[in-house]
Amino acid sequence: MSEKEEDLRAPICTIMGHIDHGKTSLLDRIRGTAVQKREAGGITQHIGASFFPMETIKEVTGKLLDTLKIEFTLPGLLIIDTPGHESFINLRARGASVADIAILVIDVMDGFMPQSWESLNLLRARKVPFLIAANKIDRIGGWKPNENSTFLASFKKQNEFIQTNLNERIYEIMGELSKEKFQAERYDRIKDFAKNVAIVPTSAKTGEGVADLLMILTGLAQQYLQEKLHVSKGPAIGSILEVKEEPGLGMTIDTIIYDGIIKKGDNIVIGGIGEPIITKVRALLSPKPLDEIRDPREKFSSVDEIKAAAGIKIGAPNLDDAVAGASVSVFTDEEHLNSLIAEIEKEISEIIISTDIAGIILKADALGSLEAILRLLKENLIPIRTANVGDVSKRDAVDAGVSLEQDPLNGIILGFNIGVRPDAQEEADRLGIPILLNNIIYRLVEDFDEWKLEKEKELREEREKAIIRPGKIRVMPGFVFRINKPAVVGVEVLGGQVCQKYQLIRESDGRKVGEIVGIQDKGDSVPKATKGEEVAISIKGATVGRTFKEGDILYVDMSETMFATLKNKFKDELPESQKEILDELKEIKRKERPLWGF
Repeated sequence: MSEKEEDLRAPICTIMGHIDHGKTSLLDRIRGTAVQKREAGGITQHIGASFFPMETIKEVTGKLLDTLKIEFTLPGLLIIDTPGHESFINLRARGASVADIAILVIDVMDGFMPQSWESLNLLRARKVPFLIAANKIDRIGGWKPNENSTFLASFKKQNEFIQTNLNERIYEIMGELSKEKFQAERYDRIKDFAKNVAIVPTSAKTGEGVADLLMILTGLAQQYLQEKLHVSKGPAIGSILEVKEEPGLGMTIDTIIYDGIIKKGDNIVIGGIGEPIITKVRALLSPKPLDEIRDPREKFSSVDEIKAAAGIKIGAPNLDDAVAGASVSVFTDEEHLNSLIAEIEKEISEIIISTDIAGIILKADALGSLEAILRLLKENLIPIRTANVGDVSKRDAVDAGVSLEQDPLNGIILGFNIGVRPDAQEEADRLGIPILLNNIIYRLVEDFDEWKLEKEKELREEREKAIIRPGKIRVMPGFVFRINKPAVVGVEVLGGQVCQKYQLIRESDGRKVGEIVGIQDKGDSVPKATKGEEVAISIKGATVGRTFKEGDILYVDMSETMFATLKNKFKDELPESQKEILDELKEIKRKERPLWGF
């Protein structure tokens, strides 16, 4: 092998698309693993990385690669599996920004969906070449599966109706791409791959078309990407996927190295909680080919040096505060270090939030997750008091307590894919702070939305209970049941409502009559009476004939503050009849205080 060929790195391929369209399943079909089943809810929650050696690609594709008549010099493919939900735009942005090529997975039955368009726009913005995996062809009604067959071989075995059905669905995808100014065609009909987006029909379930997909992906990378695939001889740059403890190694970081070279003993600077971490590489552990770095089936191999592009586990001192999603860089001198520190601090400061405003507390396991949830919350104008990585702490509960005092709708802690420390739970229970945890981002946000709606309903009901509604009654002549202690009389509700504990005043002069302590309708106690009803009321502090008399018109009394609240905050909820009663009350009050109600 020539020196030039030895310098070629594996192209980085990002696999993108809408949730549940089969991205991870396609990789699993090749790897023979079950990573997807181990993911919460079957959804990939972090960018994962798998290396596919050229030998394996040739084994999977069989004789298909030979049909391309290309001499393959690439060492293989490094595929980054990105989550499909829209909240992962930031993680996908990282994937796309370092990607050389991409697979956009589209369910052939569903066509383009919201995250399909989002992925397409992101790839276009990053100018990343891509191909389409039109997945789940096995779901087409009447399709006869042929396990692990090439697409064309399986397609020829289908009846004419099935072939037409699939072609129509492919044409629909082509039409959608055409609207976005992309020329596309089924891969076997393309003459110039530089001008057309290749569409490869696949089934992750049966394996049909997987060989075709790998063939086209590898062929495109070999034919069009060689110029940008030379390994940098400089210091490595990467991104942390996950921070985890390993027996015998202590805390480690799973990392994607997307440029340069990292060696055992190198000095590195890492994004950390509070401040960047400066440390030295003690161990480099590489997953076996086809293993997934997050969840390998076999033990890692210890290596002395890794060239981009690669997924690697790094062991080093003082990694406890490393932040998933932050950058990892090898530095060569103090000037280089200072430059990297400035970049890391800027990166983290744009995501981690610490303020004194009344807002919710957000905790997540990684910067990418935190960034994704923040975006969703900010889109909905949800105020954030603090946003950070790590388990929920006692300090978080205390901060949430401060927010609770300022606004009950902000007195809550949201946690993604993390735990709660015992002292934090104890403090949250004491302060009445709810803690919502979930390991699927969109479900966490949905849980918060549900909690907020329920809390708003609860607060509204409490507020309405405290609101005094306008009311106007007439004391009916001949219906005096007790003169005082308390006075009990029959009344007709002329408008609005009367309730227990409401104060009454006279229409004639605005003087206080007393407090309603009971309401009866046909002998039964009731909490309130409304317009048109005739009931008996008990009035504490009143004497019939002195405080009021039969035939008098009485109004529900209220403070000037309550009056202003009804006129301003509840004006849209009050019927016109009650607004009229308020105006009448204002005129009664102004007989004593001319400026009342302003």
